[in-house]
Order: sequence, then structure tokens, then C-alpha cells
Amino acid sequence: MKRRVFCSLAFPLTLTVHTALKAQEQFVPGKHYVVVSPRQPTKDSKQVEVLEFFAYSCSHCSAFEPALEAWLKKLPQDVLFRRIPVAFREDFVIHQQLYFALETMGLVEQLHGKVFQAIHGGKQRLATPADIAAFAAKNGADGKRLVETMSSFAVAGKVKQATALAGGYKIEGTPSLGVDGRWLTSGPQAGSNARSMDVADHLIALAKKAR
Repeated sequence: MKRRVFCSLAFPLTLTVHTALKAQEQFVPGKHYVVVSPRQPTKDSKQVEVLEFFAYSCSHCSAFEPALEAWLKKLPQDVLFRRIPVAFREDFVIHQQLYFALETMGLVEQLHGKVFQAIHGGKQRLATPADIAAFAAKNGADGKRLVETMSSFAVAGKVKQATALAGGYKIEGTPSLGVDGRWLTSGPQAGSNARSMDVADHLIALAKKAR
């Protein structure tokens, strides 16, 4: 009886392992993700770094946000996640400044999602400092200070670094996920934005094995 119980437990376990291995095998370079060359710098060499390249103007990024937030809660402790705002046009640089100002002021958790809601749900462009100040004030933040922070030297430096990083990863669309300075995946490559997180999980595992 004990042997039968063991066998009944072993079968689903074997099936689970087989399924996991099969899932990993189906993600191949050049199809589901690309190898980034040259390798891009990461913030902390002791951690596996995951970057989300996004744009507030991107409706796909807005739709991706809830699933991404759920995925982030499951990431291992030794994985460092960072958001990298991208501007494909000069008039969207202000949104890069906005994100880094939110980050500097510790307002990402409070306002990041609301920026997407305002732009894509409320049809607010948030294209000027006045627009952004009014948005912040409406959502319980100091609009004047936020706009001032957007114009700061520190934020300018972060925008420059983000632009260089997006160039290094050769970002052509958003949302895209970069892993450990080595690989890049996205919805079109993975098959869907949701599946890009599965590919990222696979790449995180590869990065850990390489350490």
C-alpha cells in the first residue's frame, strides 16, 4: 500500500518535472528572446537584474501592468527589478522625467499606476509640467515639488542613463524585459506579453546557473 501511494505521488512529480523541463526547452534564442551584444552593465553584479522597458504613452504597457505587478511579487529575493522609461520621441522625454521624479520622491507605488490610468483611461496626455502638477495634486502629492524634481540634475542623469541602456539593449518596442544585461524578450517574441514573463523566468534561471 505504501509503495502504491509512493508511486501515485511520484508520477505527478515526474510529470511536473518533465513539464517544467519541456517548458524551458521551448524557449530558444533568436525566437523567443535575443542575446544582447555587447552585454549591458547591471546595477549590482551580485544580483540577477530584470529591467522592464516601458513608456507611459504605451497602451500595451498600461495593460501589462497588473500582470507584471503580480509577477513581481513572486520574484526571488536575489533578483533586482528596475523599470526603465523609454522615449521614442522627443516630446515623451517628459514622461521619462516624470517616472524618475516619482522614483526619487518615493511615489512610484502611489502614482505609477495612476499615471497609466490618467493617460489611457482618463485621456490626459500629461504632456506639460502644468498637466503633471495638476495630476499630482489631484492624487495627493506635491505637484510643485514633483515638477521641480523632474528638472533636477539627478533626474537628468537618470534619463541619460536610461536612454543609453535602451540603446544598448536595442529597444524597438515596449513593454520589453531585459535580463541580466544579456537577454531581451517581449510580447512579439514570446508570443504574448504574458508569456514574456515565462521567458524571463527561464532567463533568470539561466543567469543563476551562469554565476
